[in-house]
Amino acid sequence: MIFLSSILDIKDVTKIYGGVIALNHVSLSLEKGEILALVGENGAGKSTLIKTLSGAVIPDKGVINFEGKEYSEMNPALARELGIAVVYQELNLCPSLTVYENIFLGSFEGKAGFLDKKTMKEKAAQLLKENNIDIDPGIQVSRLSVAHMQLVEIAKAVMKKVKVLVLDEPTGTLTSKETKILFGLMRRLKEQGTSIIYISHRMSEIFEICERVTIMRDGNVIETRKVSETTETDLIKGMIGREFTKTYPTKSTQIGETILKVENLYGEKTHNVSFELHSGEILGFGGLVGAGRTETMRILFGADAKYSGRITLNGKEITLKTPRAAVKAGISLVPEDRKGQGVVLGLPISNNICLSIYSRISKLLIVNRNKEKNTVDKMIKDLKIKTPSAKLLAGNLSGGNQQKVVLGKCLSAESKVLILDEPTRGIDVGAKFEFYKLICELAEQGIGILMVSSEMDELLGMSDRIIVMSEGNQTGILEKSEFTQQRVMELAAVR
Repeated sequence: MIFLSSILDIKDVTKIYGGVIALNHVSLSLEKGEILALVGENGAGKSTLIKTLSGAVIPDKGVINFEGKEYSEMNPALARELGIAVVYQELNLCPSLTVYENIFLGSFEGKAGFLDKKTMKEKAAQLLKENNIDIDPGIQVSRLSVAHMQLVEIAKAVMKKVKVLVLDEPTGTLTSKETKILFGLMRRLKEQGTSIIYISHRMSEIFEICERVTIMRDGNVIETRKVSETTETDLIKGMIGREFTKTYPTKSTQIGETILKVENLYGEKTHNVSFELHSGEILGFGGLVGAGRTETMRILFGADAKYSGRITLNGKEITLKTPRAAVKAGISLVPEDRKGQGVVLGLPISNNICLSIYSRISKLLIVNRNKEKNTVDKMIKDLKIKTPSAKLLAGNLSGGNQQKVVLGKCLSAESKVLILDEPTRGIDVGAKFEFYKLICELAEQGIGILMVSSEMDELLGMSDRIIVMSEGNQTGILEKSEFTQQRVMELAAVR
């Protein structure tokens, strides 16, 4: 059935990959000027569905009705022409170009073949200002944080005056302040008649910004209901097909001896950071975007330069000039940018898991296939990676399973210190609990864990202690008994 006011109707869309049904006769309607939430566990079919809308995936069956006209399939050029834009969780920006160049990418302004950079920069600056996005339009995108890149991606879509905007986990790296800016922008677009499909695993956001919600599970649309007529418990039950009451697992780890000691650490965006990490401890790092948390972790992983300070691992001072040196020393990182830095999408699961240990399981450049298979099979079993085969390309996995593959790569290296930077970004509520259990199990094995998280509940619920940072400085260390959201935010705001 097509709503009289609908701008988009997806009808009976089906997509099958190698015998696996990704979309099973899916139908969905989006009304003009509506913000519709699309929820479901990783692997529910959300990403495949929006890719059929953007033209990135051609469905095997079904039609897309847009503004009263039917299309059996989309392509990227047609989607752009019609006014459909998708801002994916994995960003699609050119790092070597400036912010304003990215915003105008595909629609440069100029005359006689010459770019009018001045006009583009001025218009981009005006667009950013109107939407309360505090970013220099002339800065190179590679210098931005992931959160600011996300805002640029959204501004890029807005510049093209879209009719249907799809936002895939847009707040995954945003602070509460930046999320408010985004929601303000969404409300303005709604008032102008733009329709928005909003994908998020953060239940509170759905109740704040959306009118209706469509629930998907295992490639099927389970139901669509008004947000005002449902509850968070009902949504989670619909997503995972069962009752779900527990958010964080019980951790019974005995905190052990100091395994990592950091003293007076300085880097480009890190100033005088000092702390100790104990075996079996989950040490959380809180703060706002730009606080220097990720930069601190990158120094500890040898990805960024250390200007001064001491890093001691198991009582021995170490020098980490490269990630390879960090892994060899016993430090591994699950990075914030999972697809850009954590997993190689074009390689099979097996290769991804063994990337850091091939030198150890090879002789004369010949890989010991038995050791490789045993390692991969163990990680798939222990981490409960959902896959029909270890040969499946990592790019075909859901976000939660990709994250498990990155974790498997770290664990195969037998690291004693594990750095988790925004570990559950883009992971659904059911998969989050499984991931939290894995983290606790690793702590119980004596691994020391450094966890950066912008999700306050996660930070408070998983950490044994919390270090708070602001503008590159360490502003406080909180013991479990001192944990409150207010105290973390007070320390995060210190200047």
